[in-house]
Amino acid sequence: MNPQPVYVFARWQVKDGHLDTVLQLLAILSEKSNAEEGNLFYKLHQSNTDKNTLMLYECYKDEAAVSAHRNSEHFQTMVLGQIVPLLESREALLTSYLF
Repeated sequence: MNPQPVYVFARWQVKDGHLDTVLQLLAILSEKSNAEEGNLFYKLHQSNTDKNTLMLYECYKDEAAVSAHRNSEHFQTMVLGQIVPLLESREALLTSYLF
């Protein structure tokens, strides 16, 4: 049985006044994440009604690739160390494709 891809939907609410910084960091993070061996894609979306609401849409080849991403130096340093302090809230949902 082949491992199933894992899709991540993450919603980030950026604190007022910090959107430009978060977007600059996400541009770098996206490039590094897309270069990961187990990453299939890493996309960023912005709400049409609230510019501070960002949705990350990611796909990894399997659970191990998600773990590798979350343990990567760029995730630890950029997401946890630099971006999270600039967020009001952050939630992520890991999913598998049904049909």
